[in-house]
Amino acid sequence: MSMNPQSQIRSALEQEQFLKILSREEALARFEAALFPRAVPSEKRKLGDALGVALAEDITAPIDVPPFDRSNVDGFAVRSADLAAAGEGAPRRLTLNGETIHCGIAPRMQVAAGTATPIATGGPLPRGADAVVMVEHTQPAGSDAIDVRRVVSPGQFVSYAGSDIARGEALLRAGTIIGSREIGMLAACGIAEVNVARKPRVAVISTGDELVQPGEALAPAEIYDTNGAIVAAAIDENGGEAVFLGAIPDDETKLESAMRSALAEADMLVLSGGTSKGAGDLSHRIIGRLGQPGIVAHGIALKPGKPLCLAVCDGKPVVILPGFPTSAMFTFHDMIVPILRKLAGLPPRADAKVSATVPVRIASELGRTEFVMVSLVEGRDGLIAYPSGKGSGAITSFAQADGFLRIDALADQMPAGTEAEVTLFTPHVRVPDLVIVGSHCTGLDLVTAQLAHAGLNVRSIAVGSLGGLAAAKRGECDLAPIHLFDDKSETYNSPYLVEGLELVPGWRRMQGIVFRKGDRRFEGLDAKQAVAAALADPTCIMVNRNQGAGTRILIDRLLGGARPEGYWNQPRSHNAVAAAVAQHRADWGMTIAPVAHAAGLDFIPFAEEHYDFALVSARKDRAAVQAFLDALVSDETRAALERAGFRPA
Repeated sequence: MSMNPQSQIRSALEQEQFLKILSREEALARFEAALFPRAVPSEKRKLGDALGVALAEDITAPIDVPPFDRSNVDGFAVRSADLAAAGEGAPRRLTLNGETIHCGIAPRMQVAAGTATPIATGGPLPRGADAVVMVEHTQPAGSDAIDVRRVVSPGQFVSYAGSDIARGEALLRAGTIIGSREIGMLAACGIAEVNVARKPRVAVISTGDELVQPGEALAPAEIYDTNGAIVAAAIDENGGEAVFLGAIPDDETKLESAMRSALAEADMLVLSGGTSKGAGDLSHRIIGRLGQPGIVAHGIALKPGKPLCLAVCDGKPVVILPGFPTSAMFTFHDMIVPILRKLAGLPPRADAKVSATVPVRIASELGRTEFVMVSLVEGRDGLIAYPSGKGSGAITSFAQADGFLRIDALADQMPAGTEAEVTLFTPHVRVPDLVIVGSHCTGLDLVTAQLAHAGLNVRSIAVGSLGGLAAAKRGECDLAPIHLFDDKSETYNSPYLVEGLELVPGWRRMQGIVFRKGDRRFEGLDAKQAVAAALADPTCIMVNRNQGAGTRILIDRLLGGARPEGYWNQPRSHNAVAAAVAQHRADWGMTIAPVAHAAGLDFIPFAEEHYDFALVSARKDRAAVQAFLDALVSDETRAALERAGFRPA
């Protein structure tokens, strides 16, 4: 059956939308053009319920604030002309009127020439008075008079009606976010109810057969749904009202039903996953059936975030975020938050920016604008921006980063030493008290726990032993955890130090071969025999460690130049090695004893390595460094290390 010309055009447009990669700017422009202009829905709210929302209209003051002339001090309401000649040697005596003016009490008597009326702070100024003299500047003259030895100028210690807010004055503008100060201004004018922008209701759906909600048990190959919770929280943070509808499996009928129901009830729909055009990615296929104009951008020249899908269905925005958490959250904050804030009547977000030096080369992909999460530390000559190497699937990449830098689409790298602009996730830089860069160990968390409990901000960046040494030499950290064996001296760590660095002993940890219990290829063998057995079996797959890691040096010593199957699988942590073996993706690898035992694996000891710290001597006297050194040798820490399977030095 042939398609009519209109259907062919529509089909061609849909294919182009799916296949054409747009720049960030063009995609955002298309999305905004399909949504705006539009009126922001409004609603009336009591002051007590208006915190955090945006005003929908300008507000003018209905009264003067204060509504009457009032005293700023405790004292006496006077006529300034009566005291024009007063002085220390020429006091002026004033007769007291028969009333005292308190807050909330309207004056009854006029202040005539030669008289004064006692008045409290905030009391209304009586007729005839034009100034107030402080009680401290007077002396009693019997029970019905006072002496004043100071000249008083007209208007002294008086707040006039409307001096704070004048009737008819523009009090607050539309779009102002109502905080405690704004509520105070409104209350002062007697305004009990305001017209505010109604928060858009945003339905949130996670998609994927692999998703399990937090609190439930994980089956093999399943993961917890982090995107649902984090996207909902981000919506609430940016003026929306999130409604989380749970995770929907990769079933087209169920997913379409959920999407239709969400759009019927909500102002906006945000999904995560199902946008990469894979066999199980259904969301983008369904959108074309939900309303016009449908998809306006699918595929953005961004890293992370290329699979982002933007659509408008009968006037309602529909967003499909990438499934990986960092990709999802970055694209949400970068491209969706501006739209959400506009829908909520909020002003654009003001991003704080700082300049920082990038200490290492960052490779990039030509043709895609890349945004790199970074952690900031204080260097010798200013801020240093360390890139996160955890990838778009890492939750902590976004949570632990201070901000991000941008690599232009026309660049294939950012060279080491580049001075880059970093956009912060928070209004201010959070420079840590203590910076540790190098090899990570679970034992390190036991030491720094004491510092965290004492209120110190500790930043630990895992880059491997050699990366940590390089950072220490450049003065970019306080301490570099290292475990490097020197073949010539057959000692750990000391041969790698240079001038300006000193060694702080840490603890000893047993490195060895890890394998699944019951694997007869390794049972009863020592480490060298186990590696020989693995090399003799072509079906035996190893898992390696990353270059620069002390563990990698030990593995290469054992392998003696061999490159068995799995050699180029190079995770960056002991836990990842244990997980690969436990999950049957590899048969053996090298890790430390506590990690092997925690994963329920068998372990063949090979070498007790020294996990020590290269201390930057110039930073030794810093309070946070001294706190770390004290914690390292404390009885509490040593006991905790021993319980975890380490041997304190």
